[in-house]
Amino acid sequence: MTQTAAKSGVQWSIEADGRRAVLAEVGGTLRSFSSGGVELLDGFGVDEISPGSAGQILAPWPNRIRDGRYTFQEQTYQLALSEPARHNAIHGLVNWARWRATEHTASAVTLEFDLPPQVGYPWGLTLRTRWSVSAEGLRSVQEVVNTSESDAPWGYSVHPYLRLPGVSVDDTVLQVPAKTRLLADSRLLPLGAVKVAGTEFDYAEPRRIGTAVLDTTFGDIDFGPDGITEVVLADPDSDTKITVWADEKFKYWQVFSGDTLHGERHRRSVAVEPMTCPPDAFRSGRDLIVLAPGETWTTAWGIRA
Repeated sequence: MTQTAAKSGVQWSIEADGRRAVLAEVGGTLRSFSSGGVELLDGFGVDEISPGSAGQILAPWPNRIRDGRYTFQEQTYQLALSEPARHNAIHGLVNWARWRATEHTASAVTLEFDLPPQVGYPWGLTLRTRWSVSAEGLRSVQEVVNTSESDAPWGYSVHPYLRLPGVSVDDTVLQVPAKTRLLADSRLLPLGAVKVAGTEFDYAEPRRIGTAVLDTTFGDIDFGPDGITEVVLADPDSDTKITVWADEKFKYWQVFSGDTLHGERHRRSVAVEPMTCPPDAFRSGRDLIVLAPGETWTTAWGIRA
């Protein structure tokens, strides 16, 4: 563990079987993940602010809430508009907080954050993320406890950008096991779902991304017999591939080709985000998780390479 006054805070490094990950205090963020010495994330430097939400945990909601306003159990709440240009609340409340380590070994670290009740979200939560590496890759187990005395709305996602060494976004082969996608308005909020079969958004079978512009929520996803769903990025000219997997708690995949990022990060990597609920779920209630007082909720996802 290296103490630092850098912008991303304290750094925790874990390593085993040729896999190495670095977690940052600010946001409990996954800043780096490498396999065999090859970096697989489009992360950021220790003294940088996470660009484009790179590696962040998105909770207690992923993606966006229209106007930051929602009604839960007959009570209406107003969140700060953290995406003012689109008049949305985006990516939750924990991604800029300082997390603390409660356990740290050579190959695993557990980071924890107590989210206090606040205006717009008056529930207290304790979040714990256990990050570990092994020959199988990176594994993240997320736990949340509702420490409040009433039900709390909850959604969860993570925001890693994946980068195949030497392969452009256009040449990357993508596979997403989904039957539908959400149509979105100019504020990137959902309008409804349509089938992807036979359309430009059909990645059920692996194919190049090409010039496609993706900031797309995929739904009606397929799970294997083990209850796991996977999105795969592959090099068309080799056996190299990166797989992001998630358990049955995740009902959606968000895939972002980085077109709205600036400078060198523009269309340099692909964000692959497993989400438990779609955008604007606090308003629609679709696949929204409700945590009872004292309830503990757990899920897992990871990266193989």
